[in-house]
Amino acid sequence: MENSSVIPVIKKLMQFQNLAVLGTSNCDNPHCSIVNFSATDDLRSVVFATNRYTRKYTNLINNRRVSLLIDNRPNQESDFFRTVAITVFGNARELTLDEKAPFLLHHLIKHPSLVEFTDSPNCALILVEVEKYFVVQQFQIVTELNPRSFSETSL
Repeated sequence: MENSSVIPVIKKLMQFQNLAVLGTSNCDNPHCSIVNFSATDDLRSVVFATNRYTRKYTNLINNRRVSLLIDNRPNQESDFFRTVAITVFGNARELTLDEKAPFLLHHLIKHPSLVEFTDSPNCALILVEVEKYFVVQQFQIVTELNPRSFSETSL
């Protein structure tokens, strides 16, 4: 499938899905968590909030490499071939106080119910710098994209 036709698919899923499965690891121990996420308009970054006293946060401090799975599955076998799944690969880091504001605003526009949670002193806002997307459509059509190669017109 042509890369330019997949970008709108990524953008739509990133815009309308609220939850992702975050994959982290510590040594040889993988760990999955469900997180609310938001993506930047250029699709080069994904943001989520987490409590600093969680396994996922500890894993992120020890190993910045993460993956996120975002999909539109309806959980019905009849729609199996219509499901689109995106795996995001990248490096995660906690945003500093100086750089946090625009990302937090963007995140809270998508998830207004998280205001109290993100105001907590124990909450960290995490930025995932996206290295690549794997998009799976119709169960077996896989497209790999690097967001650095997206042109402004394709977004």
